[in-house]
Amino acid sequence: MEYTVQKLGQLAGVSGRTLRYYDELGILKPARINSSGYRIYGAKEVDKLQQILFYRELGLSLEIIKEILDSPTFNETVALKEHREKLIEKRIQLDMLLANVEKTIAAKEEGIYMNDKEKFEGFKQKLIDENEIKYGKEIRRKYGHETVNKSNEKLKNMTPEEYERIKILANDVIETLHKAYLTGDPASDLAQKAADLHRQWLTFYWDSYTKEAHAGVAQMYVEDERFKAYYDKKQPGTAEFLRDAILVYIEKNK
Repeated sequence: MEYTVQKLGQLAGVSGRTLRYYDELGILKPARINSSGYRIYGAKEVDKLQQILFYRELGLSLEIIKEILDSPTFNETVALKEHREKLIEKRIQLDMLLANVEKTIAAKEEGIYMNDKEKFEGFKQKLIDENEIKYGKEIRRKYGHETVNKSNEKLKNMTPEEYERIKILANDVIETLHKAYLTGDPASDLAQKAADLHRQWLTFYWDSYTKEAHAGVAQMYVEDERFKAYYDKKQPGTAEFLRDAILVYIEKNK
């Protein structure tokens, strides 16, 4: 069956403007343009749109999705199985959050005891799941499954105080880094403070800290477009600046 932009948009629950934007980006081209100038989509395009929407639901950017779909190694069946696994993980995480909310309500209304660790379980699992979706393949390939699993387990076992501390530290790293970037000097006191805060933040996740691993993470921030986009969001060049600051930090603390 074939669809116009309007009909495909209605079928998939997206706007015609979105479909035209996908065409402009080259992520979803129509099968053909008819004699009246309308974009026409066929079965192949319908399946591709389904894949795009799956990946969007998992939080991936259009740039990353295009890279995945354009890859010569892309396999639709394998991708669907991966989607299923990620959606199951997401459902489990949502179930945990729902249970957390329900238990909190019961604790408030009925006086049921809820310890501090239980209050944060759903949120910690959400953080783990989000990191797996966004960066799981890369960090597992770089550091191995055992290292990543230990990191996730360490996060799960954090006390409420540690969990709150890690959120504050993450914010402190970014704020200090942005101020340090304005100095233009990765060796400045402010840049070195940002590097040290970053080390402290990492140790909450890592089973053990090494300077080599710290340098490796810093380089990954530059080489991986998703990490680079995160750090460069406010100030382009920040990812490289952080890497350079960390390399100076490591050299100074040998």
